[in-house]
Amino acid sequence: MITVDRNAPGWDADPRVASWPGLPPLGGDATADACVVGLGGSGLAAVEELAARGLTVVGVDAGRVAAGAAGRNGGLLLGGTAPSFHDAVRDWGAEPAAWLYRQTLAELDHLAEVLPGAVVRRAGSLRLAGGVGVDDDERARELADCAAQAAALREHGIAVEEVSGAAGEGLFLPDDAQANPVVRHLGVLAHVRRAHGEQRIRLHEGTRVRRVSPGRVETDRGAVSAGVVLVAVDGRLDVLLPQLGGRAPSVRTARLQMLATAPLDDDAARVRERVPCGVYERWGYDYAQVDDGAPGRQGPRLLVGGGRDVDRDAEWTTSTDPTPPVQAHVERVAERLLGRPLRPDEVAHRWGASVGYTAPEAQGRALCGLVDDGPDGQVAAVGGYCGTGNLVGAVAARAAVRLLLDGEQPPSCFLTPLRDHGN
Repeated sequence: MITVDRNAPGWDADPRVASWPGLPPLGGDATADACVVGLGGSGLAAVEELAARGLTVVGVDAGRVAAGAAGRNGGLLLGGTAPSFHDAVRDWGAEPAAWLYRQTLAELDHLAEVLPGAVVRRAGSLRLAGGVGVDDDERARELADCAAQAAALREHGIAVEEVSGAAGEGLFLPDDAQANPVVRHLGVLAHVRRAHGEQRIRLHEGTRVRRVSPGRVETDRGAVSAGVVLVAVDGRLDVLLPQLGGRAPSVRTARLQMLATAPLDDDAARVRERVPCGVYERWGYDYAQVDDGAPGRQGPRLLVGGGRDVDRDAEWTTSTDPTPPVQAHVERVAERLLGRPLRPDEVAHRWGASVGYTAPEAQGRALCGLVDDGPDGQVAAVGGYCGTGNLVGAVAARAAVRLLLDGEQPPSCFLTPLRDHGN
C-alpha cells in the first residue's frame, strides 16, 4: 500500500508519482560537455535539447524530479505567457508576442506527441471574468479585457471563442491543455532517456548546488566540470545566482498556494460540468482543474490554487508553507466552482510552491540569457516565469541552449540579463 503525505502536493497522490523509484544522487566529481541545474520542465527541455545536439549532459536537482514549482503548480498548459496576449502585443510588439505564443503551442504539441496515453488532456482552457469577491464593475472591466484579448488573438489567427456556462462568462481557448505536472515530467524524463541513452545523460536527484561559476557547478555531492552550464530553476533563482544581484530588472521569489480535494464521487457529474477543462479567473489570480487521476481510480478530484494577492506582502517569500488567509480564499474558489460548500474532510492536500517573478518594468517577460562568462565556459539561466512556466520555461530553455551553442541571442520576449533593460 502506498502512503501519501497529506502535506505534500496533491499531484503526488497519483500512484504513478508515489511509486517513482527516484534517481541516485551525484556520486562524486563528474565531467560532461554540459551541466543542467534543475530537473523541472525547463531543465528537462534543456537536457533534451543538449543531448539532441550530441553533448553529454549531467543534470542535478536538490530534490526529486519536478519537486519544486514544476510539480507543485496548477498543471494548466496554456498558450502564451503571464500577460494576456493583447497586453504582450502592446508592451513587446506583435512579432515577439506572437512568436512566443506559437512556440508555447508547439511545445504543447511536442508533449502530446512524446507522452503516453492521456497524460496531456487537450481539452482547452477557460478564462472566466469575475470570481470570488469580485463586484459587478470589476467583472465588467474583465469582460471588456476578454473582448480585447479575443480580438488580438483572432487578428493573429489563434483560436478563441466567447462562452457563457455553469461556471461563468469569458473565453474558451481550445488549443490549451491540462496535465498532472509531475506525471508529465516523469514521462518526459523517460522519453529523453529512451531517445538519447543513459550513457549520454546522467541525471541525479538529492544533489544540492552550492555554487555556480563558468565551467564548474559545486554541489554537496561533488563538483561537475562542464563548459556549458544552464541554470533552469524558477523559485529561489535569485538565491542560487547572486550574479543576478543589482541587474535590472530583478527576479524575486514568491509563494503560490493550492489545495486538492479527495475524490468527489457523489459530485462527479457536477464538477466535470462546472470545470470541464482548466479554468482561470479573476485576471488569472485563481485557477483550477479536475483530475481523474491514474487509470482505474474512481472519482474526480478538484485542484485549485491562487489568492496570491489576498496577502500579497506575505507571499514574497521563499517559504512554501501554506497559510490560513490564502488557503481560506482558495477554499472559497473551490466552493464557487463546485457550486456548494466543501466539507472539512474533503480537503485532502494543501501546499505551496516557490516561483520567480520579474520586476514590473520587465512587463511580464521571463529571464533567458547569460549570467556569467569566463575562460572555462559560460553560465546561462532561465526563470522568472511570473507564474506561467509550464510551457514558457521549456521554450526559454531551448532558446538558452541555442544561445550557448550557437551564439543566437534570445528574442526580445525574454530578458537577457547581461543587456541593459532599464526603461
